[in-house]
Amino acid sequence: MEIVNLIKKYNDLGIADVIDHNRFNLISIDHHSTRIEGSTLTEVETQVLITEGRTPNGKPLEDSLMVTDHHAALLFTIENAKVKRALSVSLLQEINALVMKNTGKVYNTMLGTVDSRTGAFRKGNVTAGISYFPNFDKVERLTNDLVKKLNESISSPLSVVEQLNLSFDAHFNLVSIHPYYDGNGRTSRLLMNYIQAYYNLPLAIVRSENKVAYIQALIDTREQKNIEVFREFMAGEYSFLLNQEIEKFEEMKKPSKGTGFTFLF
Repeated sequence: MEIVNLIKKYNDLGIADVIDHNRFNLISIDHHSTRIEGSTLTEVETQVLITEGRTPNGKPLEDSLMVTDHHAALLFTIENAKVKRALSVSLLQEINALVMKNTGKVYNTMLGTVDSRTGAFRKGNVTAGISYFPNFDKVERLTNDLVKKLNESISSPLSVVEQLNLSFDAHFNLVSIHPYYDGNGRTSRLLMNYIQAYYNLPLAIVRSENKVAYIQALIDTREQKNIEVFREFMAGEYSFLLNQEIEKFEEMKKPSKGTGFTFLF
């Protein structure tokens, strides 16, 4: 119930209605999601890139492209969730195509060429660290089955906790199918955000500084065949975010002391 109370307090305070809060929240999602995948941009550099279009000096251009692609994919995801566009395999492929628009590669396989910039399913087997993912010939069926199950759940009445768990479960299941050659983590986190936006919930962020714990939670969930492991990790990330936002908002609302001017140096 704690997480439900946090969501209620977050909404009652009107945090999402504060000028530019939503904008900077999305930038924070961009920063952490791409940082997990190897981007070297700081959060300030990400903010300047998104708001002013200025690429940071001394950083690989590919990192900036990764960030701008993710931002476009995030805006697309939220827009489609808000208008209640039905979840589908094609929607997931559109999201993945935006994620990989400027950094994707072409893969030549025995079964044909796959352009990862198009959201096409992989035609080969992949691994990530110690994780092995389903054979490529199972990807289409597994993704279709996942979308069908998610839509069945979305069409049913769900409590707030069930809505959140659905978003976390969708995240876990899509990244575990690993349907694409590239961008699986980012696309899976965007699917999670799609479901949260669909239900008008605050959007979750997996903090990049918790990358190791995040990957371990995915591994442990698969090995133990226990989705509660991943749910618990994500609930912790979500609660931390809400508490942080509430604290910042309440601090901002406190009456200023003295002149209101602070010396920085």
